[in-house]
Amino acid sequence: MSRAEDIFQKLIYFGEEAIDDYIINRQAEELFLDFKQATPGIGKNVTSLPRDDRKNLAKCISGFGNSEGGVIIWGVECSRDIDIGDVAKAKVKVHNVHRFLSWLENAISGCTIPSHNKVRNHIISIDENGDGFIATYIPKAEVSPLMSTVGNSIYIRSGSNNVPAPYSVIAGMFGRRPQPNMELIISDKKIEVLDNAAENKIYDLETKTPKKPEKYVKISFAVHGRNDSSVIARELYLSCTTSHYGSEHNKVRFLNYNQMDSIHGMSNQLNLITRPELRLPPRSTFKFTNVEIILTQHTDDDFLFDGIIGADEAAPRDFRIYINKNTLRSFVARVIKGEEDEHLFYAEFFTDFMRSDF
Repeated sequence: MSRAEDIFQKLIYFGEEAIDDYIINRQAEELFLDFKQATPGIGKNVTSLPRDDRKNLAKCISGFGNSEGGVIIWGVECSRDIDIGDVAKAKVKVHNVHRFLSWLENAISGCTIPSHNKVRNHIISIDENGDGFIATYIPKAEVSPLMSTVGNSIYIRSGSNNVPAPYSVIAGMFGRRPQPNMELIISDKKIEVLDNAAENKIYDLETKTPKKPEKYVKISFAVHGRNDSSVIARELYLSCTTSHYGSEHNKVRFLNYNQMDSIHGMSNQLNLITRPELRLPPRSTFKFTNVEIILTQHTDDDFLFDGIIGADEAAPRDFRIYINKNTLRSFVARVIKGEEDEHLFYAEFFTDFMRSDF
């Protein structure tokens, strides 16, 4: 997940509380974030996005799209801070937020040449009068440069501003081939409580004999990469390292990666890369491997698992599973006890413990 998408997801999840947090902490506009006020006093006879708002939208789509992406929050007033620039000062709600959203959606395709078809809008919150806040997410464009149709300029993001791109930058954009974009997908999530089976015996560290039957937790999931671009991806790779297992009794296994070549590393690592003849078409998904994690109640250390996927000429995507030893011990005991809703365990493991793009 990119930094811009992370901001957008935060606004979706926390709603207006996220805006309050920005104002309290005097969040400054930056490389991935812009605050805008909508044009006030719009009459009923207006049927499209007002000129100033369209100008702001076009510059941001060009600037963010030609850079690394970004988010506009509509409905926030800024004030100038000499040391850090424009900071969030107060909420100024967008009037008739559903109408404004419709105007944004209709204006996007005409804001740049070529059009940026990945721009998304989301109503952050709306009050009883129909007023509220909107977030506009502008990912990095697959085809660049994007020229704003308002002023016919090509913008890039520089600090907290959208500025006209220098000639040398524009020349580089025209000469740059589209790059693949690999997105991480975790699927087939499962959490099971199993009895100690023969193939998974938990051994006593002193006698090396099987301990008496006990229950353990098996967590399994599949790691996929999606080529979310308009070009073919080649030489896909996956690397995983388990730095801490939480216990000598715990295990991490990798299954079903027959389409990939394994590169020998340390005993706690998995290094995979696709064979030269494999190519991943645009908008398609490739399964790297299945992962199984065995967790027991014998916990004396943290659990730390790091993974990274990518492809030739594509930015890598990181993911991490980290559980401190006390939380791990409690989590395993609660799952085995089984007195809580299993959906809570899924959310806890795959949302709280597993994070992506650090």
